[in-house]
Order: sequence, then C-alpha cells, then structure tokens
Amino acid sequence: MNRKDLDPESSPAAAFGERLRRMRDERGWTQDELGERMGFSGTHISAVETGRRPPTLHFAASADKACGTGELFQRHSRSVRHTALLEGFPEYLAHEGKAAEIRLYEVGVVPGLLQIPEYARVLAESDVKRGAITADQAEERIALVAERQATLDRAPAPLVLIVLDESCIRRPIGDAAIMDAQFKRLVEFADLPNTVVQIAPFDMGARRPFSLPVTVLTLADRSLVSYAESSQQGHLERESTFVLRTLTTYHQLQAEALSQAASVAMIEQLRKGTP
Repeated sequence: MNRKDLDPESSPAAAFGERLRRMRDERGWTQDELGERMGFSGTHISAVETGRRPPTLHFAASADKACGTGELFQRHSRSVRHTALLEGFPEYLAHEGKAAEIRLYEVGVVPGLLQIPEYARVLAESDVKRGAITADQAEERIALVAERQATLDRAPAPLVLIVLDESCIRRPIGDAAIMDAQFKRLVEFADLPNTVVQIAPFDMGARRPFSLPVTVLTLADRSLVSYAESSQQGHLERESTFVLRTLTTYHQLQAEALSQAASVAMIEQLRKGTP
C-alpha cells in the first residue's frame, strides 16, 4: 500500500495527521476500521492523515473516543483550527473558557467577546482584502467569535469587566446599521448582572495606563493569568508578581474611566447620532 510520507513540522494539519496515523498503526487498524469506529469514511480518515483535510472539533472528539486518548486530539485540533490567530492566543483561549473573572481592555475595535457577527465579518473580510489572511481563515475567525461568546454562558457565569478605549466606539466598522446593532449589543451586555462595561474617554490623555490591549484572568483556583499582544505576537504571562502589577494598573484604569452609567449614556448618544 502506498503511504504518503508526512512531515509533522510542515504544518499543524500535518502534525495532527501524523499523530492520528501513528495511533491507528499502534492499534493495527486500517483507515476503514478506524473510520467505522469514529463514524467517518476511510477516505475521510485518509484525507486528515495526509493533511489534506483539517480536523473539525467533532472529528477530534471522535478520534479521542475511538483511541481512548482523553482529550489529546481535541487539544491538538485547536492548533490546526486556529491557524489565523496570533501565537499565544489559542493557549489563552483555553484559560478564558474556564476563567472565573475576565478583565479586558481594548483599543480601536470592539473586542471579540462583544462583537456581533456582522461586525466580526467586516473586520475579517477587510483582512482578506489586505492579503493578511485567507478566506478560510476569515471564516475561522468569525466562528471563533461565536465560540468564545458561547463559553460565557456557563454556570457559574464569569464576572466580566471590560474597559473600552473611546476609539472602540468612535471608529465606524461597516455601515450605520451594523454600528447601531453593535451599540445595542454593548448596552445589553452592560445590563447583565455579571458584567461591567466602561469607556476610557480620549480626555484621559496621559492618565491612560495601557497603550495596547490587555486581559487579566482570574482562574477557578484564584490564580492569575495575563495576556497582551502586539501586531505580531501574543504573550501569556503566569508569573504572579508581573500579573499582580498588571492587575493593579487595570484597577487604576477602571477608577479613571467613565462609570458604567456614563459609558452607556455615551454609547446611546452615538446611536442617536449625537457627537
């Protein structure tokens, strides 16, 4: 039988395929036999093993069940599915989905946790036009927005504290209807019992302590993780002293920002077309 040689370092999909083939070989199964156990065709197994078809989360979960590998393939599939994301961000997402508290500061655009699908699509398609990502990667980003927002609907619900630089709501993304719907989403989010939304106004000037987006997560065991990114790379920080300093600075930002009531009033003014 002809077997295509795989270079697991050539791409995340190839690494996933090589691992799947190795696991199958160790169990003495053919592609058809593995496919029968997973509920997929042998042709589908072959396409994933050779890196021609990326694994979906359902495929990865089925592989874990068939091979008895816990969540090994599911964890690995994230690196394949999130190829359009900055380095460090997939690892951050795993923590965000389980965090007890999320503190987030954003500049320039409404953050993904609050984006409506139309707003997310305009941003993704703009990146496609600039050649920064492919059309498939754009769809991946749009789907990820929905996935992240779905993780907030858990019990107990996480406390979510968000400070938006005023540029996030002043910058038009898409047409007037999209911006109106996005503003509506912000107001509705602020009204939830487990959330706080504040605006850091332009006139804060030099008192604004962050120049780039930053997030601080409090995990279930009360440990802290921070995440920050540049245009090229994301960085996850677990060192307690550094993260505590970031958290203290975030509290200072909250104190200087507008109250939630004043922030919602500013958003509502923009919805009405009032400067």
